Amino acid sequence: MAERDALLSQRLHQVDLKRAATIAELVGQFREGAFQSRALGTAAAILEEALADQARPTMFLGVAGAMVAGGMRKVISDMIRNGLVDVLVTTGAVAYHDFYEGLGHHHYRGHPHMDDVELRKHFIDRIYDSLADEAVFRDIDAMMAEVADGLEPRAYSTREFMAILGERLDDETSIVRAAYTHGVPYFVPTYHDSGIGIGLVSHLTRRAERGEEPMRIDLVRDNYEIAQILWKSSARAEFLIGGGVPKNYIQQAEVTAETLGHEPGGFDYAVQLTMDVPYWGGLSGATFNESKSWGKIQPEARTAQVYVEATIGLPLIVGYLLQRGVPQRRKRRTFAWEGQELTSLE
Repeated sequence: MAERDALLSQRLHQVDLKRAATIAELVGQFREGAFQSRALGTAAAILEEALADQARPTMFLGVAGAMVAGGMRKVISDMIRNGLVDVLVTTGAVAYHDFYEGLGHHHYRGHPHMDDVELRKHFIDRIYDSLADEAVFRDIDAMMAEVADGLEPRAYSTREFMAILGERLDDETSIVRAAYTHGVPYFVPTYHDSGIGIGLVSHLTRRAERGEEPMRIDLVRDNYEIAQILWKSSARAEFLIGGGVPKNYIQQAEVTAETLGHEPGGFDYAVQLTMDVPYWGGLSGATFNESKSWGKIQPEARTAQVYVEATIGLPLIVGYLLQRGVPQRRKRRTFAWEGQELTSLE
C-alpha cells in the first residue's frame, strides 16, 4: 500500500484562470497539469534554473525556421537585450528576414489559400500565411554584395559577418542589431541557404570577372569558434526553437571540442520546442536521451522537450522568464576575439 500511495502522491491541479493574472502565473500552473502544458511549464522552470545557476552556464539559443515571418522577432531580440542569450545560432532565413525588417520593411498578413501564381506576378513571397516583398528582397541581396565588396578579401566566420551587418542597422528591436550591440556571438551555419548567400554570389562573380579575390565565408572556422566557446565555458545550456541545422550545429560543437582534445562533458541543461517526433530518425525530433549516446548531453542533465508550435510556446516561456525577474539575476558574458581565437570568456 505504501508504494501505491507514493505513486498517487502528486495531485494533478486543474488550471485556474482566476489565479493567472500574468504569463508567469499561468505557465507556473502548467507544471502541475498534464500533457504539453506540463512539458512547457517544466521547460520554463528548467530554463529559469539554468539562467540562475551560480555556475553561470553559457546559454546557446538555436532558432530554426522563419521565426521573423512568424512574428517572433521582438521576442527573440528581447531575450538578447535582457541577457537571456549568450550565443545565438539561427537559420539564414531568421537573419535575412530580420535584416529586411531592420531596414524599415515589413512582413504582411496573408492566408495559406492565396493564389500563389498571382502573388508571383506581383513579386510577393508567401511564407504560409505571411507575405514579404520580393522586390525589396532583391534590393537587399544587392546590398549584401555591396557590403562584401567593401571588405578585405579574406575568410570571415559568419560570426564576424553578422557583426558587420549588425553595425549597419539602427533598429534596436532587430535580432542582428541586438546581438551586435550586446556582444553576443551570432552564427549562421546555413548562410548560403538564404538571401545573404544570394548576395554573396553576386560579390563572388563580380570579383571573378575582374580577376580579384573575393571575401569568403569560412563555415569550418565557425565550427572552431563555437567549439572554443563550449570548452571554455564552466557550464553549458541550450534552448532550441525547432530543430534542423541550429540544433545539430550547437550540439556537435561538443564532438568538435572532443576531437581537439577537450572534454566539456556535454550540456548541463537542454530545452527544445519542436513539432517533430523521434521515430522518423530525424535530428529535429531526436530526444535528448539519444543525444546522450553521442556525449552531447550530460548524463544527469536537466532536460525538457515540448511538442508545441514555436509561435505559441516561445512567447509563453520568454514571458515567464521576464516576469519572474530572471534577467536581474544574471550577468552578461563578454567575449574577446583575436581573429578566430577566443582569447577571453568572462
